[in-house]
Amino acid sequence: MSEKDDLERKLSEMLEDGEMEETDRTAKEIRQISPKYEIRIQTTLDPIVEETLRYRKFGHELDDRYDKYLKRTEKGNALIDTDDMKQ
Repeated sequence: MSEKDDLERKLSEMLEDGEMEETDRTAKEIRQISPKYEIRIQTTLDPIVEETLRYRKFGHELDDRYDKYLKRTEKGNALIDTDDMKQ
């Protein structure tokens, strides 16, 4: 027999011998389940507001679609108020 056949035979013997370990399989499946809860971290900077403010430095929006969102934030609210005073 060749070396490849020997290795295949040894591998099949190793796989066939012994009992299946169901407890390890169950524990592994439980670990792979996604968590029930997710963690959210509140940040001081809102990336949408920051990006909108940067774009507004370059030019004007024609339809003001982000104004509703910016009005709900402190930093955006201050910017909208100062823009209204300029006009």
